Amino acid sequence: MRIEPRKQILDIWRYMLEYCYVDGEWVWGGRAKSNPIADAEQLLCLFWPMTQIATFSVHDSDETQADVAAALRPLGEATRIPRTLVEIALEYFKNHTDADDEPRFGAGSYLQALDPNATVPTDASTQELEVVDAYSMSITLCLSLLFFVDSRLELEIQAKHRENLRDLQRRASRRLTAAMVGMLRSFVINSVTVDSDPGRAIIEMLRQGDSTDAEMAKRLAERFERLRTQITTSLRLGLSDDAKPEKDQLFECGWTWGIANGSKPIEEDYAVGLKVSEKTGYAQSRPWLYFTVNALDGIVDFTSRRAAALNVMDDGQRDLADALSLRWELTQRYWSTVARFDAERWPLEDIPWRTSDGQESDYYSLLVMSVLIQDLVARTATDADLLKAIGILQELAQRGRITRRMSEGDEALALHYPGVPQGLGGSDEAVGTALVLFTSDYAPLIIKRSLQAAQLTDDVEAREALMGLAEAAMDHLYERRMTRNGDPIELWDDLSAFPGMTGVKFEQPSWYLTERVVEALVATAIAFEQEPPRSPVLYEHLLRLLNEADHVYNRELLRSNVFEKTALRDRLEEIGTLIARARELSRRRTSTAIAKTEEALRLLDALEVARLDAGRSR
Repeated sequence: MRIEPRKQILDIWRYMLEYCYVDGEWVWGGRAKSNPIADAEQLLCLFWPMTQIATFSVHDSDETQADVAAALRPLGEATRIPRTLVEIALEYFKNHTDADDEPRFGAGSYLQALDPNATVPTDASTQELEVVDAYSMSITLCLSLLFFVDSRLELEIQAKHRENLRDLQRRASRRLTAAMVGMLRSFVINSVTVDSDPGRAIIEMLRQGDSTDAEMAKRLAERFERLRTQITTSLRLGLSDDAKPEKDQLFECGWTWGIANGSKPIEEDYAVGLKVSEKTGYAQSRPWLYFTVNALDGIVDFTSRRAAALNVMDDGQRDLADALSLRWELTQRYWSTVARFDAERWPLEDIPWRTSDGQESDYYSLLVMSVLIQDLVARTATDADLLKAIGILQELAQRGRITRRMSEGDEALALHYPGVPQGLGGSDEAVGTALVLFTSDYAPLIIKRSLQAAQLTDDVEAREALMGLAEAAMDHLYERRMTRNGDPIELWDDLSAFPGMTGVKFEQPSWYLTERVVEALVATAIAFEQEPPRSPVLYEHLLRLLNEADHVYNRELLRSNVFEKTALRDRLEEIGTLIARARELSRRRTSTAIAKTEEALRLLDALEVARLDAGRSR
């Protein structure tokens, strides 16, 4: 199906407000009970498009577009919408802040027991167990709200509502700082020896030929020598010296599932008084690919040009942003390097990816691909790299039954439901029971990464292939929309259309998946706002057309009377405008420029034919 982000986002808003805004009260929770992560996802379904796409903004009622106001009509008239949104956002902070004004990041109802026969303890320690998702989602939400407040404050004239905006700004800023501190303390370096089980797993995943273990260890040491030096000399906050790799050790870097076991407290002035800065860490000190990608996505939000331009962060937050940006850079480089370790055949092509703890899944391959594409976006991607990436994405889409039919008992179903289990190593020490978080965002990730990759190339065929993947993933997701009275609604997730899932039907929406669909739609909208690719072949053809059009046009100007106001003179002015517009568009929209030039040539030819006919009639 064709992805139409504007229509689809507005449809999501309409159905969402039917469910969430009842009799003037906001209903928190959905399939999962209210918790800091799910509620942030719920709010981001609204605030993410509003703060990322100019035509969805609602901070200025005079500029709010009619269809946006109509979709949000349950919140009130256009003048009332931003005020209601602020009140709802404030309710979120009040719900997830403790009596000491400390932000809470517990994963709560998202956590399940690793042992299916065990039950999750219901005491406060389990409900308040923090995971990186909570930090990452809070960073994205708080920045969105700070952008919103920054735009709205200068327009709000009523004292009460200005006070609400100031309160929201204060709460969002405090939660942002706490989330950044939590993210910093969740970053880990996993240093292992070559002959350990994790060391052998790393080598086996990267080995694509007949190299011996010793040869592989030497190549790894050489490839990562500079990165190892940077880690050893540049990283300080939250990371103990013991965690840094020795010269003869293999290592991997990224984010564990929560505050790492052994993480040092953050004692900087901006962290004083924040509980998250000194909490005991229980998370096993090795990177999880899922939490690493989530962390990288959150960090991208505050390293964007927009965040810098609006200046919504204070000095302490900028220091934290610099520390996290360094970790982002090192992690991107590490995983991008291991993904392409062998130039002839990338380890990433050897699907499924196997992690250092021996787990393997197509989902892990997609997560490594996510890091690689982010790295290619940050750097200049070569056509060869991009073509390989497209091939891997296409295979992952097939294996995940995005572009292939799902059959009865298909193992790929588990990628979508219940999802891939992320065992939280060390959680048993924190709460007495080993816990797990299920992740089921395979299809939205295919859309998001395909569209990011499409922005890297001017190759029309490559872009078509990537857009085709994104549209196939949206087809897959549209089969999973929830239904009401037999008709689909724009909320997720209903898998009853898949073989063997007829009896699995949910009455409440999953904000986890709905938010990720919204993310994918926003990524699509941003991709559509970019200029289309320019074909070198078409550009060369355009230059030839423009050269001929200019030549014939100048000849016609020489033949016309400059003082006569005739239809001929009007036509020549029209042709001149077409040629000028074609030159203006030549580097941005080559095909449109060709169409303008061809129209000018047709008009010039018509003038010549008219002159010849006039000559014959004399």
